[in-house]
Amino acid sequence: MKKLINDPADVLAESLFGLAVAHPELRVDHAHRIVYRADPKPHGTVGILSGGGSGHEPLHAGYVGLGMLDAAVCGEIFTSPTPDQILEATKTIDTGAGVLHLVKNYTGDVMNFEMATELASGIAIETVVIADDVAVEDSTYTAGRRGTGVTVLVEKIVGAAAEQGRDLAEVAALARRVAGAGRSMGMALTSATLPSSGKPNFELGESDMEVGVGIHGEPGRRRVPLATAREVAAMLVEPILVDYSFNGEPAVVMLNGMGATPLIELYLMFGEVSALLEKAGIRVARSLVGNYVTSLDMAGCSVTVLRVDNELLGLWDAPVSTPALRWGL
Repeated sequence: MKKLINDPADVLAESLFGLAVAHPELRVDHAHRIVYRADPKPHGTVGILSGGGSGHEPLHAGYVGLGMLDAAVCGEIFTSPTPDQILEATKTIDTGAGVLHLVKNYTGDVMNFEMATELASGIAIETVVIADDVAVEDSTYTAGRRGTGVTVLVEKIVGAAAEQGRDLAEVAALARRVAGAGRSMGMALTSATLPSSGKPNFELGESDMEVGVGIHGEPGRRRVPLATAREVAAMLVEPILVDYSFNGEPAVVMLNGMGATPLIELYLMFGEVSALLEKAGIRVARSLVGNYVTSLDMAGCSVTVLRVDNELLGLWDAPVSTPALRWGL
């Protein structure tokens, strides 16, 4: 294993230290491993909280800032944050208008956010669980579909709505609407290697790839021989279009790298994906290409397609300033 680390047990703590030095616009609570905006939103504004296991950077800490999250709770690598972490972050970002929890559909995340909500007496909390992966209905980590790429798009759109001063009920309803209008599908060329073990999370032959893989390396729909980019794009896009009717509406499309795939290949893949969507009558209104929801050093990619209207596009275009997304300023 070749990694730019010191002690494997200190990877998260030392990474958060580096994040704090690199981004003084953020404040890191190192004791609880929570990343906050250094300058909180005004009193009476809904707080937006998300989080999960580390190893998926820039998710979630990279999306803390103007127009997105107020805080992100950071679990250990591929491990859910604890109820105590979630409770601490919830109490800290509540300004009197309540807090929205955005939770990827993984059993540990859902359970621990639920426990934190029960402990947060006196704070109005709404929870939206995101389950957008069309690959499988159940897996090692979930009951029901996994939460993946749509999480980033929900955080951006809902964060913009909260900045406008919308109340908790409105923001939660918007989050559910966005979460329901997007679908994702991923694939892997290689496994991720966990620093704690120094070994690949799963075995994948040199001439094989996994279609429908999860962001923790969970098995997907099938293992197949290595194919061309054009063929891979079809394997990802077609299940999305079968699962959800986009009705010719415009879409925000994210071509996401899993951590180790170079941008030259991701842009090539985006060209293939956009051609398939255009053929299906879906106009790509906005796009993201790059590493947004990773799995450590896994090679591969995922496609996320979100149906949007003028309201959602307006919220997407609203100013954002975070370590990972920045525009409109």
